[in-house]
Amino acid sequence: MSTVYDFTVKDRKGNAVSLSAYQGKVLLIVNTATGCGFTPHYEPLEAMYRDLREKGFEILDFPCNQFANQAPGDNEEIHQFCTMKFGTDFPQFSKIDVNGETADPLFAFLAGEKPFEGFGKGLKNAALNKFTEMNNKQFGDKAYIKWNFTKFLIGRDGRVLARFEPTTDMAEVRKAVEALLG
Repeated sequence: MSTVYDFTVKDRKGNAVSLSAYQGKVLLIVNTATGCGFTPHYEPLEAMYRDLREKGFEILDFPCNQFANQAPGDNEEIHQFCTMKFGTDFPQFSKIDVNGETADPLFAFLAGEKPFEGFGKGLKNAALNKFTEMNNKQFGDKAYIKWNFTKFLIGRDGRVLARFEPTTDMAEVRKAVEALLG
């Protein structure tokens, strides 16, 4: 059975990084964007990282521009935006695609382990669902991720335990991370 440790990704400088380097840690893997309505998620993500990293927690940030072109900069521009605006200190990797024929294999794997189950109830979530359906038609059955700031929680053994859509309250995400950390 595969785990996230079987994947190699590129850091923001383009160097190969085996995710086995994170073995034994609780991970939150996130596809992000700098110009999205969910971009303020960087703030609670960074707070969680600062509070919990000493307990064996890592956030792995993968910028993606496939959702309404909301991450148009290059790796360095995105990194500077995140560090200057939100003070992010967690690892940020090279910008990737998460959907379609060019989807990064890591995100195809993550979504295969924990497929999309909906954004939840309410008008805002229904509106987001309609918008994402239009955006993701181009990817057909390879529309693995529905929008920016989808988060995958990974256990210390490298298995995918949970998927949180961007509409999930960040307090709920933090509670799940803290439960895993003990």
